[in-house]
This record gives sequence, C-alpha cells and structure tokens, in this order.
Amino acid sequence: MIVDAGLFMLSFYLAHAVRTRWQFEIFGGAREIYEWAEYEWLLLLILPLAPLTLRMCGFYRRPWIPMRVQTAWSLLRACVALVVGLILLLWFFRETQLIARSVLVFFGLISFGLVLVKEEMLLRWRRSRVGDAKAKPRIILAGPPQETEQLAEDMEEDAGGGFEVVARLDLNTAPVERLVDLMHQHSPNGVLLAAQHTLFGQIEQAIAVCEREGVEVWLLADFFKPQISKTSIALFLGRPVLVFRSVPTSAWPLFAKQAIDFLGALVLLVLFSPVLLTVAAAIRLTSPGPVLFRQQRSGLNGHPFTMLKFRSMVSDAEQLRHELEALNEMSGPVFKVTRDPRITPLGRFLRKYSIDELPQLFNVLAGDMSLVGPRPLPVHEVQRFDDPAHRRRLSVKPGLTCLWQISGRNQVKDLREWVKLDLHYIDNWSLWLDLSILLRTVPVVLAGTGAK
Repeated sequence: MIVDAGLFMLSFYLAHAVRTRWQFEIFGGAREIYEWAEYEWLLLLILPLAPLTLRMCGFYRRPWIPMRVQTAWSLLRACVALVVGLILLLWFFRETQLIARSVLVFFGLISFGLVLVKEEMLLRWRRSRVGDAKAKPRIILAGPPQETEQLAEDMEEDAGGGFEVVARLDLNTAPVERLVDLMHQHSPNGVLLAAQHTLFGQIEQAIAVCEREGVEVWLLADFFKPQISKTSIALFLGRPVLVFRSVPTSAWPLFAKQAIDFLGALVLLVLFSPVLLTVAAAIRLTSPGPVLFRQQRSGLNGHPFTMLKFRSMVSDAEQLRHELEALNEMSGPVFKVTRDPRITPLGRFLRKYSIDELPQLFNVLAGDMSLVGPRPLPVHEVQRFDDPAHRRRLSVKPGLTCLWQISGRNQVKDLREWVKLDLHYIDNWSLWLDLSILLRTVPVVLAGTGAK
C-alpha cells in the first residue's frame, strides 16, 4: 500500500510536468501554468486516498497470482474513482481554478500505467522459481482427512496457488510427534489446524509443539489458550481462525525493518566495496582456495540457505573439523575453538574485526538474513539440538549481529545462555532494540573484543 501510494504521488508530479511542458489543454481553453509548489498540498490528499480507493475497489483482495484482467479492471476503477474524487474535493473547496483539468486526466493515465507495470513485475517474480521459493507461504495441514482435503481444495480454488501445502497430517491416527518430524523436514511458515471436538487433546499438543518450535499456528476454532504465543483473530477463506504467534506481529515496524535491512545492506555494500575487493585479492594471494566460504545455514523456520563469508581458514577446514572436536569450548552441538589451527594468518585478522562477515550483506539483500537477528547456525548443528525449545530462535530471520555479539561475543560458552539471549531478543523485539544493537555493535567490532 505504501508503494502504491508513492507511485500515485509520483504520477501526480509527472502529470504536472507533462502539462507544464506540453501547454495544451485537451478540454479546450488556455489555463495558467502554476508552479509545482502550488500543487504540493494535493499530495497530502493522494497519500491516504490512493491506497484507500484501491482497497475499496478490491485491488488488495485479489489472489496471490491474479489474472491480468482482474488486476487491470480493479486498478482502472480505482484510478477513475480517485480522479473523480479529487475533482469533487477541489470543487467542494472551490479550488477548481487552481489546476488544469488535463493534469488530473494525465494523473489517472500515468498512475494506471505505473501501478500496472509494478503489478506485472510482481506477477513475473511470483511466478518465477525464485519468487515461488521466497514468498509463497509453505504450510502443513493437520486434522481429520476430510477437513484437510476440503481445505486444500478451497485454497487451490480461492488463493490462485498462493499457498504451498508441503504436508498433511491425520490427527486421528498419527501421533503429534509426527508433526515435529514434518516441521523439521519441510521448514513450513505455518501449521493450519482443523479442529474437531473429538481431537481436543491432539490439537492442544500440536499447538504446544508448534509454539516450542516457533512455527506459526492457524486454528480453525477458538478452544485453547497458549502459554507463550500471542493470539490474534483472522479470516481464512471466510472462516474465523485464531493465530498463535510467538514472534513480533506489528505490520508497520516489521515493514520498516525490512526496508532498513535492504537499504542498509545496499548502502554498506557500496561504502565497503573497496574493502571487499581488497580482501578478496588478499585472500587469493595469501592462501590457495576460493575467496568465499559457502555453507548451508538454518534460516527462517529452519529453512536452509547458503550463507557467504570470506574464507578465513584453510580450504579443507571442514574435513579437519572432526580432529578438533575434543577442543570444542561450547556446550551442545555448536563448535567453537579459541585458537583454531585451521585459521590462516589473514583469516585471524579478518575474524578479529568481523571483516569476514561482510559478504553476508548479499544474504541480507537476498532476503535470507536481516541486519539484526539471531546468528545463523549450520544446518547439521541445528539438527543436533537436544532441547526442542532451542528451535524457537529460528522463528525470525537470522542476522549479522545480535545480543550475543554485543554481550561478550564468543565469550559466551553455554549454548543455553546463547539461546536465552536470542529468545529475549525475539520476545522483546522493537525497532529501537534493533537500532540499539546496531549502534552497540560498532565499538565491539572496532575493538575486536571477544573474537576468535
């Protein structure tokens, strides 16, 4: 909605620019050309009216992958309604002499074109392999077979392929523990539970399992009260559901966080581009092997992604790890060694000042990571968690820095303390907390304190 409002505001500016350069009134009659400053106040009207009009015309109620005719028709109605609405408002406030009539017509045509181009780009992205993998919600359907079958059919008909059902579970016959295996196997964004009064026990156990794992739950009934998750009410295909969510839910702060991640990563990559090139050349010259180290890490909901780092170890470091297992200083499955013999001399310097982490800015741009969030762990380490509650740290995107980084960094040797810091971040998240962590990370990195 913010993007659409911005496009409509840009369209109004372009309409004025076109009318200024093409001094021809399409409705006849010469009109005085006013400076842009005389029109700026109209942007305050367009900012709220554009998304509101689109919403009233059903633009935001379309399927995930809508038909182009449906998009064009709802957009056309919104553009016409907005132009007519502006004319009526100007007439009501007796400002009709202020603006040339053709400006409003150009505004409607340009806004229709810009938003339609934006929608076509989104449609192509959603249909692409990358868009399907990144943005299509993956869900598990759990409940009686007849209920889950009907839900799957309804989603296919109504959502236009907007959801991917990765697995189904019959709660009549399968134990709830099977739901844990399915979540680990498919890394879903949520679990949709279809409840019956005969399944209260199984449903309650399933909610507890998903809550512990940090996976969102949609329940098609109002029966249980969770211990950790915050509950909200929503509509799913016209049916009332309760959403049990153990992660932040505020739409505007989360949108702002995503914008900060993208713009911040882009700016930092530009600023540090000389450093990136210099380090890449130094790694190539000082030790054999690739410049970048790539490893599968557990991202949002445990979904694996390829994390990038500057290589700071010898090229066969992964093969040599089993020889150093006895020196591990971290409790649990996480592996940390103070004086790891696999680290190269240059790599020790890169690690001390966290320069080896800079390529992860590309992961942030790709949407796999955030600037602030729990540090991503290798997939094989996450699979060895002995406490299932530790997986709740996977309920948000992993980040470049976190509370663990600024709380002694690698001096924290107990995995439970590490997870405790991550869960404290998740349960108390705000934009101010993210900003505080970013600011506190700078002196920690520059001083190189606690690095290994």
